[in-house]
Amino acid sequence: MYNGNNAQFTYQATRISTATKEQLLLITYDIGIKACHVAENAMSNKNGAPDYDLANKEILRAQEVIRELMVTLNKDRAGEMGQKLSQLYDYMYNLLVDANMKKEPENIKTVRGMLEELKATWENALVNLLQEYQDKHPEDKEFASAMSELKGEGKSQTIQTPKPDRVLKTTTMNKNAKAGSFTLAG
Repeated sequence: MYNGNNAQFTYQATRISTATKEQLLLITYDIGIKACHVAENAMSNKNGAPDYDLANKEILRAQEVIRELMVTLNKDRAGEMGQKLSQLYDYMYNLLVDANMKKEPENIKTVRGMLEELKATWENALVNLLQEYQDKHPEDKEFASAMSELKGEGKSQTIQTPKPDRVLKTTTMNKNAKAGSFTLAG
């Protein structure tokens, strides 16, 4: 008998256990964004009564994500930017506490927007680092092919939005190690 939840759990566990630390950072942001989205919808349920229990559960999940981001941030290594990012995480955390206490979905929406912007920033930084690696190692054809796919080259696509996950999935762990430790998260 097929169990969809078990298959999804297995997929997620494998995805996390084989992820680079850069991918883990993006996965963490994804979890926080999804939790905020679900909490927003639960709290401002337009089709019926708000589901405050679900909203509370998801807000707590988003708070755990932000706490994890705070704990894993290497402030010493990141310098002033790390300090600012830590302050931003603290602000986001407090907005979620306030949203949960006062049942304000607008605060959750604000945090979700901040998480989305931060994730996009990290994705762009990762793509730039991967591009630098490719520029320094033109002989690495497998990596060049993955970067071309990332950029949508060689395909009849009209949308060329970068998808860093695809590059990292397409390349091997050895290629990621060879590219160096990017230390985006600290």
